[in-house]
Amino acid sequence: MDEERMTNLAKVIEVVGVSNESWEDAALNAVKEASKTLDNITGVEVITYNGIVKDGKVTVFKAVVKIAFGLTDR
Repeated sequence: MDEERMTNLAKVIEVVGVSNESWEDAALNAVKEASKTLDNITGVEVITYNGIVKDGKVTVFKAVVKIAFGLTDR
């Protein structure tokens, strides 16, 4: 069988990315960190943003995202 064939099955997990800069960076960090342990990431969906406020300013940005990745045959 061809090792490069497409998978017909995907798994979706929910993770939280964190940044001190922006919500966009938080979402990008979530994908970046997930890609360190997951192969075949095929998509991302941002579910919600939240953060921590200190002295009237957002100091920690968080993005809750769903990450889809293809499952492969063993």
